[in-house]
Parts: sequence; C-alpha cells; structure tokens
Amino acid sequence: MNKMMRSIQQLDPARGGPFLNSQQYREAVIAALRFSIPFAAACCTTVDPHTLLTTGAVTEQGLEAVHSVLFEYEYLHEDYMKYETLAAAAIPVASLSLITGGQPQKSERYRKVLQPAGFGDELRAALRAGGVCWGFLTLFRPLDHPPFQEQECAVIASVVPLIAERLRGYASVFPASGADRGEPEDNGILVLSDRLVPQSANAAAHYWLKQIWGLEHLEDRTLPGPVRAVCLRVLAESHPSGTAPSAARICLQTGDGAYLTLTASLLGGPQRLLAVSLVSARSADVFRLLADAFALTEREKQLAGMLALGLSTKELAESLHISAYTVQDHLKSIFVKTGVSSRRELISRLLSR
Repeated sequence: MNKMMRSIQQLDPARGGPFLNSQQYREAVIAALRFSIPFAAACCTTVDPHTLLTTGAVTEQGLEAVHSVLFEYEYLHEDYMKYETLAAAAIPVASLSLITGGQPQKSERYRKVLQPAGFGDELRAALRAGGVCWGFLTLFRPLDHPPFQEQECAVIASVVPLIAERLRGYASVFPASGADRGEPEDNGILVLSDRLVPQSANAAAHYWLKQIWGLEHLEDRTLPGPVRAVCLRVLAESHPSGTAPSAARICLQTGDGAYLTLTASLLGGPQRLLAVSLVSARSADVFRLLADAFALTEREKQLAGMLALGLSTKELAESLHISAYTVQDHLKSIFVKTGVSSRRELISRLLSR
C-alpha cells in the first residue's frame, strides 16, 4: 500500500512530479495501480461534480466493445454498484464480487456485458475529495483470475483522495476569453435518434465536437462520452420521476481555458429525437464548477457570487448579516484559494463571461 501511495504522490507536480495534463495523469495513475493490483483493463473518468456525468474518459484497449453498453447500463438499468451510489457512500470503493456475496451473476450487467466480454469481476471507486466527486475509477479482472479482495479495495480507497485532489486541481483553470479562440457565436445543436445515432448538426456543433474529439483523442464521428451521457440521462428522465429539474447537463473544459456547457432534451413528435445543445459556458456554470475546484466554503461561494453586483464591503456585510471584518476575512481567503489579489481580478477572471 505504501509503495502504491508513493507512486501516486510522485505524479503530483507539487511533490516534484512531472507536469502532465489530465489525460496523461490518469494514464499514469492506471499504470501505477497495475504494479500493485493485477487487472486486465481500466477506465478513469472525470465528471461534472454537480451532475456526476462524464466529462471525458481514459479507457484502455479491450474495453472498446463494451464501453458504450456500460454507459447504457449505468443510466437505463438498475444494478449493483451504480456510480452515483458510490459517490455518496461512506466508503466510495466496492467490487462486484464482494457486494453480491460472491455471486456476481446476480448482476444483469455482469451476465450480459462483463462475462461475455471475458471479465470476471469489476472494482469501482468514486474519486472524492472534500465531499465532492471529481471522477470514477473502474478496474476489470479476467474470468480466469480470482475476484478482487477486501484488502485490494482498501488499497484503492487509500489512494482515492490523492487522485481526486489532483483531478480537482485540473478543474481549477480560469476560463480564457472566447474571442481569443474563435469560438462560434451560435449555439451548437446536434440532433440524434433515441438510439443515439446522429441525424443532423449545425456548424457550431461540429466546432465543439471537434474540440471534444481532440481532447479525448477520439476518431471523428465517434460519439463522445459527454454527449452520450447527457442523452442517456435525459432518456432515463423521460420515465415518470416527478417534476425535478433535468440533470442532463455538463460543464467541461475543452482545453486552452475553454469551458463548454452541454444540455440534452427530448423533442416532441413521433420520432422521439434528442437535441443536444453545445455552447460556450456562461459565468454561472463556470463559477459553480470553479467554486468547488477552489474548495470555497458555502459562505465564500455566496460572497464571491455577489461581488459582480459591485457592492461595497459594508453593503456585503449588511446583505449577509455579518460584520465588515468577517467579509474582509472571507475575501482574503477567496483571494488565496483562487490565486488573485483583488476583487477586480476575481470578477474579471471568474464572473465576467
């Protein structure tokens, strides 16, 4: 366990590790884990912490045939070890063999997807830091190997906070100006069938899809994970589930400081089509993501969100029913966490889109 933890720690630039992008880091994490725990294939996914929908995955060879099917089982079927359940669990790590009492065949996912693909067990971990989930790790073991043991789950649980903290760090990148990158002014619109087959798309959608393809190193015309995720979420929501607002929404980074918001909805009519909107993220979406990435407290989030109103310290104090000295203390903490030195700089970088 100590060896694995040291290996993960050495990937952090703050500890003298190499400067890797998010995808390279997750690839290195998988390689480091394999030295201590045997597995046949792995997937490490980043997520929007507010909807837990994927913003991009590092997937090893051997999973291509089942990856899209596993997506469907996650959103459209009830089964063991759902990612959302793990994200809220006291111990965010579980294996299919252990959770089913050594009878993984109880799981439809196992019977219809994992076993036919040659996998005998699956270990899942919610990558959570400070109560916020930044991604998921999934390890697969072959049919002819012993299932994952409790000790192996404990080893993964010990390094989850380290991995999650690093993913949180990747999310704390201030957005750059869209004008500098030639982003389209129009909303991107992608229309798909309920089997997720693209039907049509405008030029802006093609622009954003190209950014996501480049980010995940996907071939053109491959439906990216984030698009698949919002579509499956809205299909799952189409079943009667009350009047709660849709969670078919993702805010993600596309590289070079760009932030993109994806939303999906069902279109009316006999064909049951889906519409996905891809648009440069607005300030509210970016602020919501960065506030968690910078680990702002609830009071700091509230105060930072009010700065764009141009209120004085006294007015902020009166609005929040706290003293002016407390406002100043909160502002100092916000500046330290976000790496800025003034209200003007914070508003310009965080709230001005």
